Amino acid sequence: MFHVKLPGQDAMARRADEHLVGGRIALPNQVVARPLLQVARRLLMALAVLVLTILIVWIDRDGYFDNADERVDLLDASYYATVTLSTTGYGDIVPRSDSARLVNILLVTPLRVLFLIILVGTTLEVLTQRTREEWRLNRWRSTLRDHTVVIGFGTKGRSAIQTLCATGLKKEQIVIVDPSNKVIEAANADGFTGVIGDATRSDVLIRAELQRARQIVIATQRDDTAVLVTLTARQLNRGAKIVAAVREEENAPLLRQSGADAVITSASAAGRLLGMSVLSPSAGHVMEDLITQGSGLDLVERPVIKSEVGKNVRETDDLVISVLRGHRLLSYDDPAASPLQLTDRVITIVRPTSVPPTLSTPQE
Repeated sequence: MFHVKLPGQDAMARRADEHLVGGRIALPNQVVARPLLQVARRLLMALAVLVLTILIVWIDRDGYFDNADERVDLLDASYYATVTLSTTGYGDIVPRSDSARLVNILLVTPLRVLFLIILVGTTLEVLTQRTREEWRLNRWRSTLRDHTVVIGFGTKGRSAIQTLCATGLKKEQIVIVDPSNKVIEAANADGFTGVIGDATRSDVLIRAELQRARQIVIATQRDDTAVLVTLTARQLNRGAKIVAAVREEENAPLLRQSGADAVITSASAAGRLLGMSVLSPSAGHVMEDLITQGSGLDLVERPVIKSEVGKNVRETDDLVISVLRGHRLLSYDDPAASPLQLTDRVITIVRPTSVPPTLSTPQE
């Protein structure tokens, strides 16, 4: 059983367990009461109407006639109220006096109408809500193209999403996959679409429309999980860019063999930043600034423009630190990096306002 979750979606069919094998898709920007809570409220209202009707009949019980024993007790009043409100009307108990008939006209009949509205309204609302959610889900599936799938919404996943959004990627173009229901609810609260499920399963990733994604960020808690997710993701989508994070550096080659285009070793990267900060706290601060998009200076990857073709890397307006030529990453001081070619891409240090508007993701 699968559920696609868009942020703020009503929790119909929500399961209580925290780690689901399948996935629920949650869509954003709809906050409504839970269906079970709505039904409970309607039932209480219907019960209140029934009790009120019983009380009205019981107070005027002498005005009613029972074909069985000619007397109307509390059980008879309850029976009459039930068959009257449900429009069954067997006719074995009938209002005989003028006062009882007047009460039926002015009070019992309006209560009957209210009772039916409560019951029928509940059914219609549940069906309408389900239809609306199905329509939103189908529309989401049909319009989602070239999006970014983020596996894991922990510290690494959140930081990656923050960087992606800082470069101009819209929240509607991000789908989060995580096995925890509470984590996806938190993602929904932030405005992201989420799929609850085990990302090592291809059917869960298909629910996230991974086969049509442009970029995949794998930020799982365990390295072995990252390997399995990478294998599954690459099998489903041969052309997407996959960036994965691992804790141990020795597992990085395995991630690359599994199909990851770039592998970030979180433990080693943090250790290097710590060592740099010990030697020079200012240098550590600069590096932290460079990898934080939207403040200070940013690292960006952009294509070479026509006016830069044939120039030395030092002759460009931006501070070029690397040149990507085909599958080769050349340092700025590599003689092969100059002159620049039209098919090259350059990694530069720029001010945040200088980030090209078409840039979707930074170079890892």
